[in-house]
Amino acid sequence: MIRLGIIEDDEQIRNMLTQFFDSQPGVSCILAAHSVEAFFEQWKDDVFLDIVLSDIGLPGESGIKGITRIKRQAPTCHVIMLTVYDDTTRVFQALCNGASGYLLKQTPLQKIKEAVISLHEGGAPMSPGIARKVVEYFNPKNTGDLAEKLTPREAQIVTAIEEGLTNKEVAIRLDISLETVKYHIKNIYEKLQVNSRHALISRKYK
Repeated sequence: MIRLGIIEDDEQIRNMLTQFFDSQPGVSCILAAHSVEAFFEQWKDDVFLDIVLSDIGLPGESGIKGITRIKRQAPTCHVIMLTVYDDTTRVFQALCNGASGYLLKQTPLQKIKEAVISLHEGGAPMSPGIARKVVEYFNPKNTGDLAEKLTPREAQIVTAIEEGLTNKEVAIRLDISLETVKYHIKNIYEKLQVNSRHALISRKYK
């Protein structure tokens, strides 16, 4: 039996996760709270947890700082971040603080379950886009010329395109207009001498 804890401030998401895992054979949700502080108020010394699913953006103490407290209380307990944040800074802060997995919130429930089981069996589950960031960090390919040619905003858009986002999704993520996204993409294509998204992605991984 996998004994699970959940730290999630969105009540609807927290209840959905709790109900889902309680209905799954081999998994039991032992604790669920809206903040790190509330979670530790409930976590008594005689309660054993295998895995904690934790958000990052929480009221009070952040989920990243919470990892250290969890590991201090239960060194064998693993933590999977379940968050909307996919920026490199938070990813590596979480991993460096001891997180064993990193999933984005759009991950389907069944995939989250598979990640929990994978971690329990010795894996290190990550959403595909997050795993790519980790691989690129340790094995960068052709990133030097990209950094020199592109502005920071253009680089953000390239990253989003590589993750499969549409122009509209890029606009929402970066909080800019759709026309601004199209303008930046036009400039990116000219700078990198490509004429399509496929060519842009292929160019990086040649």
